[in-house]
Amino acid sequence: MEHSIEQIVQNLKETRKRKKLSQRKLAEMAGVPQSHISKIESGAVDLRLSSLIEISRALDLEVSLVPRRDVPAVQSIIRRAVPDTEAANTAMKELQLIQKSLNQFSLATASKELDQFQSRTRELQRLKLPTSSLKDIKQANNALEQFKLNTDTSLLKKALKEMQSLRNSIAHGGSNSSITVRPAYSLEEEDDD
Repeated sequence: MEHSIEQIVQNLKETRKRKKLSQRKLAEMAGVPQSHISKIESGAVDLRLSSLIEISRALDLEVSLVPRRDVPAVQSIIRRAVPDTEAANTAMKELQLIQKSLNQFSLATASKELDQFQSRTRELQRLKLPTSSLKDIKQANNALEQFKLNTDTSLLKKALKEMQSLRNSIAHGGSNSSITVRPAYSLEEEDDD
């Protein structure tokens, strides 16, 4: 296989795995035999244009020809549109841990800072998190855990400041203007498997 064909095949395979589809399920969706998909992914057979189009459409991808001079712009858009899902998922899990910790505080420890911290956490959960946010979220979580141990309000204020700074940076574009807000709802159906 040529280098560019290998990249296309690799993208198809990664997309299939990211969507948690087996080769068999993809074969059913695309109308292509599962054995053919296996051979395409392993490089044992050349990828035909007709198979590429059917498999791509089944994966919610589109095949199009782009003028060579525009390829860098298209690649840049794609890089911004496809987040590092593992890091984003880890950051989201860390936010969920923070939310769980916040829910465990009793009414006796309720304060303006805790309310604000909970509000920032909820706001961040609705945003598309850049991979760089994981470090800040972990630091805020560590500060919150330390606050739980000795109720030193300076630790809580420090964690809140980090969360507010991160939220503002993401929501207002900050240094990374490619970050977009996730919609509160979607018109597309989601699988509840």
